[in-house]
Amino acid sequence: MAAELHVELVAADRSVWSGEATLVIARTTSGDIGVMPGHQPLLGVLESGPVTIKTADGATVVAAVHGGFISFADDKLSLLAEIAELADEIDVERAERALERAKSEADAAAERRADVRLKAVTGVH
Repeated sequence: MAAELHVELVAADRSVWSGEATLVIARTTSGDIGVMPGHQPLLGVLESGPVTIKTADGATVVAAVHGGFISFADDKLSLLAEIAELADEIDVERAERALERAKSEADAAAERRADVRLKAVTGVH
């Protein structure tokens, strides 16, 4: 069994993160899933939620992901997202304003997107 898996996190408009990892946790329509090297092949639908990547060098990368697909085979994991933002790219004040605006307008989809962004930054899942 390999000690690492190759991860590609891609949004519709750009490559967000690529590298070696020991663990990836993502939210799918079937629930949260953890993928480690040697995992059984899988194909799933991503739900909006934080994705946590434990890198091979011991760092943690968190991204806010909004929809898409997850695919794993031969120790290669692909996360193909409609929208994805690394936690350190997220403007917290802007996300908080967006959350308040979405709540006042009763826009459930916008509220979920803002909430996921804030969870990615704060690490609260």
